[in-house]
Formats: sequence, C-alpha cells, structure tokens
Amino acid sequence: MNTAMDKTAGPDPHTAGRLPRQLPYIIGNEGCERFSFYGMRNILTPFLISTLLLNMPEAERVLEAKDVFHTFVIGVYFFPLLGGWLADRFFGKYNTVLWMSLIYCLGHACLALFEHHRIGFFIGLGLIALGAGGIKPLVASFVGDQFDQSNKHLAKLVFDAFYWIINFGSFFASLLMPILLRDFGAAVAFGIPGVLMFIATFVLWLGRKQYVFIAPAPADAHAFSRVLRTALMTRQAGQMRPGLWLAVTGGLSALAAFAMAPTFGFVIAACLALVALVGGIGGGAWLQMERARGIHPDTAVDGARNVLRVLVIFALTTPFFSLFDQKTSTWILQGNEMIAPDWLHPAQMQALNPLLVMLLIPFNNLVLYPALRRFGFEPSALRRMTAGIAFSGLAWIVVGGYQVVMDGGDALSIAWQILPYALLTFGEVLVSATGLEFAYSQAPASMKGVVMSFWNLTTTIGNLWVLLANAAVRNPVVTGSIATTGLSVNAFQMFFFAGFALLAALAFGLYARRYREVDYYRVG
Repeated sequence: MNTAMDKTAGPDPHTAGRLPRQLPYIIGNEGCERFSFYGMRNILTPFLISTLLLNMPEAERVLEAKDVFHTFVIGVYFFPLLGGWLADRFFGKYNTVLWMSLIYCLGHACLALFEHHRIGFFIGLGLIALGAGGIKPLVASFVGDQFDQSNKHLAKLVFDAFYWIINFGSFFASLLMPILLRDFGAAVAFGIPGVLMFIATFVLWLGRKQYVFIAPAPADAHAFSRVLRTALMTRQAGQMRPGLWLAVTGGLSALAAFAMAPTFGFVIAACLALVALVGGIGGGAWLQMERARGIHPDTAVDGARNVLRVLVIFALTTPFFSLFDQKTSTWILQGNEMIAPDWLHPAQMQALNPLLVMLLIPFNNLVLYPALRRFGFEPSALRRMTAGIAFSGLAWIVVGGYQVVMDGGDALSIAWQILPYALLTFGEVLVSATGLEFAYSQAPASMKGVVMSFWNLTTTIGNLWVLLANAAVRNPVVTGSIATTGLSVNAFQMFFFAGFALLAALAFGLYARRYREVDYYRVG
C-alpha cells in the first residue's frame, strides 16, 4: 500500500487558493479510461446483433441485445457500492482505483480474445463492469479530495473540466470504434480500448507522489449505518416504532423480489430487492431519526439525515438515466431503419453526444448562466437538474414522433436524430455534470465514497426501468393493449419514457424547492 496514505491532508500555503497541480494526472487518466469504456460500450449493441447473437431469430435478437446491454450497464453502476465501501473502509481511493483498473484491463482482453465465444465474452463484460464500477465513484471523489476550503471555489470549474475530458475521450471513441469494428473486426475494435485502459492506469500511477490522500476512515461508533440502526431499534416509552416496521416491510419485499427471479431473471429481481431494501431502511430510519440523538452526537445524526435527503434527490433522477442510456441501444436501432450515407454507421451518431457536451459546458458557464443571473434567476444545482430531466423527456417526444412517421411508411434521414441528441445532451450537462459536484458537496467526510456510489446507483435503477419495460413488451396482453392505441411497440415505449421523465422532473422540482444545500468540503 502506498505510504502516502498515512499523510494528513492539508493545504500547502504556497498553493492555497490555486488549482492543485496533480489534477492533470487524474484528468488524463479519466480521458483515457473513458475512451476505453465508451469505445467498447458504443459498439456493444451492434456487435451483439451482428455477431454474437446471430443464432437467435431477428426479433428476439434485438430484445436480447438490449437486455444484455442494459444488464451490463446495471453492473457498471452497481459495483460502485463495492468500490466505495472498499475505499472508505480499507484501501483508500487511490489503491482501490489502481487495483480495479487492472481487473478492468483483463476484461478488455477477454472481449478481444472471445469475440465468438459467448461465455468468454460475457465474462469479459462482467470483469469490465466490476472494474469500471469499482473505480467510478472514486475518481470523481478523488478529484474532490485535492481541494480544501482555500480553493473549493475552483472545484466546479474542475468538475466541469473533468466531465469535459470524459466526453473528449467518448467523442473519438464513438467516431472510431464503429469503423474499426466494420473494417477490422471485433478483436481490434475491442482490443484498442483495452490498450487505452492500460495507458489510463499508467497515467494514474505516474502522479502517485503528488496526490492528497485521505486515509480510510477507522471504525466509527457514530457511522452512518450505526446511526440508522440506532434510529430503527431504539424504543421510546409510550411510542410505537413505525420506522422499524417500514424497514421490516422493505426487507420482506426484498425477499419477495428475489422470489420472482425465475420469472423476471436474477438481475431484475436483485435490483428490485435493492430498491425495496434501501427504501424500507432509509424511510424507516427517517421516521425515527430523532431517537438517535443523545446516543450519537448531533453532527452524526444531522449528517445521516442529510444523506437520506440526498438519496431522495438521487432517486428522482433515475428516470433521466433510463432515457439517457437508451441512446446507445434504442436510438442506434432506430438509426438502423433511417436513411444514412454509406460512410456513416448509425452507432457513430453517438459522437454527437460528447461533441455537444464539450461545446455546451463552456457555453453554459460563460454565456447561459451569467445571462440568467443578469435577469435575476440563479441557476442553482437543483434547478439545473430539474430542467435537465425535463429536456430528456422532450428529446424522447421527438424520437417518438419520428418513429410514428417511419411506422407510417415514410423514410427519414438519420440527420433528423441531431435534434433529439441535442436536447438529450443539454439535459445530460444539466443533470450529470451538476450531479457529480452536488453529490460530493452534500456528503459528510466519512461517507464521500459511499454517497458517490449511490449517485452512480441511479444509473443502475434507471436501466432497471428499461429491463422492466422490455420484459413487459414480451407479454402478449401488454402488446395487445399497446396495439389498441394505434402505435407500434417502439413508438409507445418512446412516448412512455418521455412521460416518465416529465413526471419525474415535476416531482424533482417540487422536492428541490424544500431542499437546503449544505457544505461538506474539508476544512484544511
């Protein structure tokens, strides 16, 4: 283990108020890692349909490819729970990222070697999900650790730069990988992202002597989980324990969800169980949180209560991610039915997303937000996130309209997809880039890694909604009901997800009006 882990993090008086000089190593690592991840992710659905799942009938192949893709994404955004826990309790962020990155590299090797072997390929996807998920909450949190009160005002700029470099890597991956898959085959197309992942790991290692290291928190009698347990289990004379019963109900609901595994599959059942368990325990502890006072310090109780409030914010963003991640599955499949020039693969339309992000982040910071402030409207983090969820819904109304036109027999150029990509990307910048900094700032010091893990878990739950929708349209009763609307299954699903997001935006905005932000940046 790196001995620097034992150093006390504190501001350097010669660099106080300035950007930390070690940030280029972390941001360079992230750029290469994101090229690696998006390079393989953006060709995964076309590869599954054209190669790995060719033995299946075409109609089943499309649904199976979507299931595999969204199951993979669920894994990527579930394993942050493991990575955050390992970093916060045992190894620290740097060491956890370094070792998970090596697992990540091994997963890429499996994809390149087992392009025609389903089990070997799926093992590779599992290793990438473990590696990518294990580091996902930690790199952004590691960036935040490099700041203190003297330069925290620069953190938003750096988090935006961090998100910009993610999309820089994604842009070139989205352009190049579909071409490499078409012209050189899967071994090359999946092998090159593996090389970039190795470079990412090496770049992170190069900066090891300059980082600020926050040591893993020792066992804490007033940790978040202990405060919740006390709140749930403490008796008070003359009072019932409704929170405990709610937690028990959540646990029983989780067991019932697991019992549905033979019907819906393990992944859906496990995700539903997780939702029930977190909701039951979190909601129950909230109802009885005041019972923890006197047993735990007020700061620990207030911190635990704030984490639960943050988790409600996170839960309300899950519909956004159910829409956003389908641009790499549903939108590519729609693009396959559109008129496109010979040189353009529909998957290359994914490059619009990172390109627009790189343009919108500086535009928002230099033009849009200052203009809004001049008109007396402060674009706070929660206001931006509310608008972002709504814009994602508008994007899906547009693609749903396109699907209706195409189902009617009229051909459309793939250029029409530019508008929904622009709307969805604007929503992404308002939700995802903002959410990274928001999640870090609202987390108590001992819970930074875990809270960032819960932020990533929003994507897992978002993709759960997609799997449930795909499972529903396999039911003849559901498809029969959809047929009575006059819409195709694809068009109906698109409008359904659009409505889902718009309702979520309304609920998010109402909750955000009552939310009071806190400041948990470290003090020196």
